Amino acid sequence: MSADLGNLASTASSFSAFVRRQFTTPNPRATDLDLSHQVAVITGANAGLGFESGRQLLRANLSHLILAVRSQSRGDAAAQSLREEFPDAEVSVWLLDLLDYGSVRAFADQCARAPRIDMVILNAGLQQVPYTEAPKTGHEVTIQVNYLSTALLAYLLVPALKYHSQKPRTGNPRATVLSVVGSDMMYADNVNTESPIVTAYDGEAAYDPQKMYGESKFLLCFFIERLSQTVKPSDVLINMPNPGLTAGTSFFSARSAIVRSLARIGQAVLARSVEVSATIYVDAVTASGEKTHGSFLSEWGVAPFPSLWYTSEGKDFSERLWNETLEEFGVVRG
Repeated sequence: MSADLGNLASTASSFSAFVRRQFTTPNPRATDLDLSHQVAVITGANAGLGFESGRQLLRANLSHLILAVRSQSRGDAAAQSLREEFPDAEVSVWLLDLLDYGSVRAFADQCARAPRIDMVILNAGLQQVPYTEAPKTGHEVTIQVNYLSTALLAYLLVPALKYHSQKPRTGNPRATVLSVVGSDMMYADNVNTESPIVTAYDGEAAYDPQKMYGESKFLLCFFIERLSQTVKPSDVLINMPNPGLTAGTSFFSARSAIVRSLARIGQAVLARSVEVSATIYVDAVTASGEKTHGSFLSEWGVAPFPSLWYTSEGKDFSERLWNETLEEFGVVRG
């Protein structure tokens, strides 16, 4: 488990460690994986890693894939493409707007009412430039999408997935799986740890486009690890896969022309293909055992948390972040 890898955390943020991760040999793809009768939900699934991981699950005979998307038209186009490639599978489109807590809650309710769900991949990964506020919450949109709304959705899905896990399910004796996509960009220094934590990112004066993505994933890592403490892995297995630097996605599309040019060079040298990176998602929801519960996964294995997590200051930060975030959601703790 990531909790046992504190001795590796101090070097995880180095450039050499990043390069090593990028050139790790992928795990062989399982040829006997059979997901017949099973149902998967993937957010951000109309393109990029979300779409490709859906394709790979369907190749393994997944019976029903639910694409969670913000745009109905883009979702329908993606679904039609998959239906043509996999005519025996059911592919559905459900709407989800991570800028709107109401939409997040409605989506979680829809998941709870579904006849069956075996696995969920929360695939949010927004980089926003310039500074933009989410209209309905007033928070900066990178923090809103990558952290706050993803954390809320994960929090709401745990009881729903526990319910699905405890129902009789044909062809799948294992617990339901919730994989919340992380990033090794969370290995960041100088993250704000003073209270208030979440609202410290509000307002244009606090905005730093070079840091927002990594820090949003840093917050998410601490929250999801804390969330995993609320449920047994035999009921809902929770983990955080890291796809690494990946070519062929729109990840840098909002950045300046200079940053996009540099990113293209970096991707040409270091990036994995979408097809390879998506196997990390698939591995997280189909091949990971209880040892991955609450853990950060990278390069098809368990990886350390940020160094702060292993300190007393980190434990205090984790509890304060948990409490602040639940207060943001209006959760009453008893």
